Amino acid sequence: MKRAKILIVAGLALMMPGVVGAQVAGSTVVGIAAAELREVTMGWSAKKQVLGQPVYNEKNEKIGTIDDIIVSPTKSVSYAIVGVGGFLGVGKHDVAIPVSQFTETEGNLVLAGGSRDAIKAMPPFEYPSR
Repeated sequence: MKRAKILIVAGLALMMPGVVGAQVAGSTVVGIAAAELREVTMGWSAKKQVLGQPVYNEKNEKIGTIDDIIVSPTKSVSYAIVGVGGFLGVGKHDVAIPVSQFTETEGNLVLAGGSRDAIKAMPPFEYPSR
C-alpha cells in the first residue's frame, strides 16, 4: 500500500512539469527575465527618487515639487505633476509638465527656463473624476 502511494505521487509529479515553471497567464509569461532585471535596476524609482522631490531651474532656485507621475495609455511615463506654492495643500497649483523637459544635474531634477511665476501662469492640472 505504501509503495502504491509513492508511485501515484511520483506519477502525478511527472505528469505536471509545467507547474514548477514560470508563472503564466494564458500564453504570456508574467514578470521579467533575469537578464531584464539589470536594466530595471538602472532606472529611477518613482517612490524613492522622483515623488516628493524638489524641482529646480538652471539658476538652482527651487520652483516646485514632483507630486505625481502620469503613465500614458501607451504605458510610458509621459508627464510629471509639479506642485507650486500653497501651505499644507491649500492654494497649491498643480501643472503637468512633459518628462522630456526635465534633466538631472548633480542629483537634482532641473526644469530649464522654469520659474514659480511661469508655472503658476500655466493652466492647472486637475484629475478627471472617474
